[in-house]
Amino acid sequence: MKNVSIYIEDEGGRSLPFDMQKTAGLVIEKALEYERCPYEAEVNLLLTTDAEIQAMNLSFRGIDAPTDVLSFPLVEYGTPGDFSKAEECGEDMFHPESGELLLGDIVISKDKVLKQAEDYGHSPRREFAFLIAHSMLHLFGYDHMEDGERLIMEQKQREILEQVGILR
Repeated sequence: MKNVSIYIEDEGGRSLPFDMQKTAGLVIEKALEYERCPYEAEVNLLLTTDAEIQAMNLSFRGIDAPTDVLSFPLVEYGTPGDFSKAEECGEDMFHPESGELLLGDIVISKDKVLKQAEDYGHSPRREFAFLIAHSMLHLFGYDHMEDGERLIMEQKQREILEQVGILR
């Protein structure tokens, strides 16, 4: 399994009822393995509140509403999941000291994790893991704006979660 550095910032005071770092690490490592990322990688994860993610959503997407997760990929992909472009993009894609591929940032609303887990009838840990898997696919260049893309993402998310044993 590839090495990954995960930098977690937890703000907003509210905690989730499971080991967030362990769960994030498990899903992020599995997503990297699943997509056959040939590099050691770095991911930043911000755990925040509805109010904070709403401000970010307005600032970056022009949408004045809270959302569950925001993804900020740093790598430009010609084809989703094709890491061959990373080296072509130059040294800016890699951490100057560790040499890790800088995949990007994930922002998750802990408020939404708890609410959506309740709404969908599964555990907060499963909801959190789903949002991490979903966001990692965005960091790999996948999107879900069209039905074909959405179906591909849904299948990949499901398979990643099945492989780590975090099920509905």
